[in-house]
Amino acid sequence: MNPALVTGLVLAGGQGRRMGGLDKGLQRYGDTTLARHALQRLAPQVGRTMLSANRHLADYAALGVPVWPDALPGLPDYSGPLAGFLAGLDHCKTPWLATVPCDTPHFPVDLVARLADALEAAGAELAVAATRDGDSLRLQPTFCLMHAGVKDSLRQYLQSGERRISTWTAQRHRVEVVFDEPDAFANANTLDDLDRLRPPRRP
Repeated sequence: MNPALVTGLVLAGGQGRRMGGLDKGLQRYGDTTLARHALQRLAPQVGRTMLSANRHLADYAALGVPVWPDALPGLPDYSGPLAGFLAGLDHCKTPWLATVPCDTPHFPVDLVARLADALEAAGAELAVAATRDGDSLRLQPTFCLMHAGVKDSLRQYLQSGERRISTWTAQRHRVEVVFDEPDAFANANTLDDLDRLRPPRRP
């Protein structure tokens, strides 16, 4: 798949409850922030990038990419990652949208290419990353490549009151793509997690 056909969306619209309500995407990571780092890691994999956020919009806009809050009438604020998916799809000008969360700084630098290869081989409309957990697979559903044509299905799903990504994607033609590097999907739910994921300080 030509990367120019893919828009990359960084998800930074959560409440950060396990970080005491801090805005995750604006937390420091090395000499930058988690959101900027995610954008920089995703940008070489796609044709263009944008960001989903629900507060501190001016701070996110300063990163130089379009910023879209959740905007679906009738839904409560902070309706979860799928609301971010929908905001991205509403503003996506390419056939494909790739999503990554802002709080997983080591996600693979070839993530989109590997999702795309599996998606095209299966003739699917969605590809979702997965890692191995013993003998079973663990979905990493916020790492997703989807065709823009799933937008109406997602809107209807959210309007029905549902929120689970894995349930919605299972209703579509989905392919699960196994990545054998589980540490690449370690995320910062808490400040302690973030400390462990930060790069070593330079002397």
